[in-house]
Amino acid sequence: MPTVINTKNEELSTKVIDMLKTCFDPEIPVDIWELGLIYEVNVNENSEVKVLMTLTSPSCPVAESLPAEVEQKIKEVGGVSAAKIELTFDPPWTKEMMSEVAQLELGFM
Repeated sequence: MPTVINTKNEELSTKVIDMLKTCFDPEIPVDIWELGLIYEVNVNENSEVKVLMTLTSPSCPVAESLPAEVEQKIKEVGGVSAAKIELTFDPPWTKEMMSEVAQLELGFM
């Protein structure tokens, strides 16, 4: 599933994506953006950010902490007025959702 970016503020969405690239699943040495864990990034006209994301599995040990960490980091981006993370497992994450960069990093290519 490709990432969908809906934005009313291109500059702010770029800053949010850059921040997402600083968040890592602690079990995998690749950021959550390259892993394909981010399904949607929405930035509205009020600079409110909503992110639809998943985890590598529903039983992921960071299911409680990672979404909260991502939300906190987005709130720290200059210009963001609010941030909300929505967690989904539909569709379930698969290795094919990783970028080529992530697949190379993890030895899948």
